[in-house]
Amino acid sequence: MLPHLVPIMKVTGLALVPPPSAADLPKVTPELLASVLARYSRSNEGIAAILAKVDVANPDASIDRILKFVDYGHASIGGLTGGLAVALDGVSMWLAYKLFEIAQMADGQESSTRYIAMDPANIPGAGEIGIPDDLAPRWRDVLARAFAAYNSEYARLDALAAAHPERVRLPTDAKPAVAARIRKNYALDRARYFVPFATRTNVGLVQTSRMWAQTVKHLDSLPQPEARAAAGLVRDELLKLSPRLMRHSYADASFAEQARQEFAASVRMGLERLSDRPLADQVWVNVDRAAPPWFPQAQPVPEALRHRANRYGQQGEATRRMRVTFAWNNMALAELRDLNRHRTGNRTTPLVQSGFYLPPEILHAAHDGLLVDQMELTRELLRRGSPSYVYSLLLGAQTPFEHGTHADKFIYEAELRTGMGAHFRYAEHLSAALHAFLEQVPEAREWVVEGTAEPE
Repeated sequence: MLPHLVPIMKVTGLALVPPPSAADLPKVTPELLASVLARYSRSNEGIAAILAKVDVANPDASIDRILKFVDYGHASIGGLTGGLAVALDGVSMWLAYKLFEIAQMADGQESSTRYIAMDPANIPGAGEIGIPDDLAPRWRDVLARAFAAYNSEYARLDALAAAHPERVRLPTDAKPAVAARIRKNYALDRARYFVPFATRTNVGLVQTSRMWAQTVKHLDSLPQPEARAAAGLVRDELLKLSPRLMRHSYADASFAEQARQEFAASVRMGLERLSDRPLADQVWVNVDRAAPPWFPQAQPVPEALRHRANRYGQQGEATRRMRVTFAWNNMALAELRDLNRHRTGNRTTPLVQSGFYLPPEILHAAHDGLLVDQMELTRELLRRGSPSYVYSLLLGAQTPFEHGTHADKFIYEAELRTGMGAHFRYAEHLSAALHAFLEQVPEAREWVVEGTAEPE
């Protein structure tokens, strides 16, 4: 039986309430919290004295009075609201990816491909997402065939894993329920490259009003109708939680112009590189250890790493001050969805199809008809300059992907994404990047733990 299919996009704001153990603590709304802390920064009265002047029964008047007094700047005050939680049901995987790319300070989760409906009914209407009317039947046909390929390959791979359990690398002490789950994940994680990027999923994010305003402004500036529709729905919910600070969430010229330039560059690159053939792996890592002459970095790299009990331990300034940029030429969208959620630094991709990845257990030749038709549909959408081309992509589409951050964050990501239970393909990508990093920082080799990603 299929999971419940969400017919339309729905956005819900979640209002937090204190637990019973906090019954004796002051109660504040998000904007009252922000205004009180803003007043706190311009006073030596202490928090209790400021709260004593607040009329809890009429918080709006207190908020307006305090904010007028402190002459606040939107950006700084907006970060004081605490986490505002919003759930977006029934958005495309593309929009979920875009939200994580934009909302760099958010905590969030997206529904896994292991748990959502893989069915042609679980995609948006062509009109909702801007597919040209004359291409809509062709688009629906390609996506229906992609779902059929997914379900067919999943069934085949699941049977293969059952017949040959050594393929799944089960732990020797795995209980039957665990063994069954790992076996199914083996099939699910290899079939997922046929999943359309248009497939509906769910995503929940928690971030401050400041970051929500930036996120909604960015969404409102994108050329895709789905993004602008989501911006309106999210804004409507957040106006209930933070009405004053969300006034700054509408599209502006700078966001719109950057979105226009990025889209134009993606169209050019997409038409130049479009391919349905697998693209061989390349990795690029750049390490920058430069430090100002009046503040040199003196700690040896081993001293920054060797005191950790695991990847969550504190690293020293040798890695915290070291900049690292790493990139792959052929990150499949399936893996991009995961790696794009590492929040630090900037992640950048043109979101084009430079190749198409399928794992060794699936033959390209068996799906040539589908992949050629999908590629030609993408080509036509790109040729027309349609922002809806993103909805013609499948999760096997390979695109360049770059992430710039610091070495401590890179090391954490490499250890996490090659560690126990990591997906086999992004473990390969991070392993290659880690080896390239260690060639440039060999003194870290003994203290960085590359995992084996088993079991999946």
